[in-house]
Amino acid sequence: MNGLHIITPVKDSIESTLETVRAVLSSQISVPFTYTLYNDFSTPENTARLQEESQRMGFRLVNLSDLTTHPSPNYLLVLRRERLECMAEDVGLLIVESDVTVAADTLQGLWDEAVTRSDVGIAAAVTVDAQGQINYPYQHLQGMENQVIDSRKHCSFCCSLLTPELMRRVDFDELDSTKNWFDVTISHRALEAGLHNYVATTLPVVHRPHSSRPWKQLKYKNPLKYYWIKWTRGFDKI
Repeated sequence: MNGLHIITPVKDSIESTLETVRAVLSSQISVPFTYTLYNDFSTPENTARLQEESQRMGFRLVNLSDLTTHPSPNYLLVLRRERLECMAEDVGLLIVESDVTVAADTLQGLWDEAVTRSDVGIAAAVTVDAQGQINYPYQHLQGMENQVIDSRKHCSFCCSLLTPELMRRVDFDELDSTKNWFDVTISHRALEAGLHNYVATTLPVVHRPHSSRPWKQLKYKNPLKYYWIKWTRGFDKI
């Protein structure tokens, strides 16, 4: 693994996204990387803001509206595009979602976890709330702090490194294009391909669940309405 492609998919929620960006760009990391924001049909005003910030802060901005007319979310397009680029360069793909704030040592820590074992498919950082308590989607790891866990459950893409070996063994072109999110599927495919997925509770990252897609907060505030929207509008297919 020669380096990293670090990416953040984003749709609006600009302030939390820029907090994510600042944390990534101030990370203490010794390996070469590129950092790309994939703008998934944010409003024209927010797109202009991202363009300004990309020039000021120095990240690469890809507007998905230049590549597709498919409505957001376009996670599969991003994954397929990045897989080809990563395999060509023999680099890992490190996803940091726009509702996550990494610590200074997170990215280097995930790199270290990925290169110290030969069987890694995904190396993931556990998510915590502002008080440092493990939160969604890793509540099942509460009480397992300060460990690196060989997980048989799926890894979230909140903050996860996909190794070149995973991308060689798992063809993203075979993923179901009717779905919206692919962390569950890719996690399972990695295990089926003989790889292991590790979650580091030693590397907590702050997660503000669903801040980039506020309607999903209904899952906790009004679950009946959440599931009504999910099924009647075909949203949030995992």
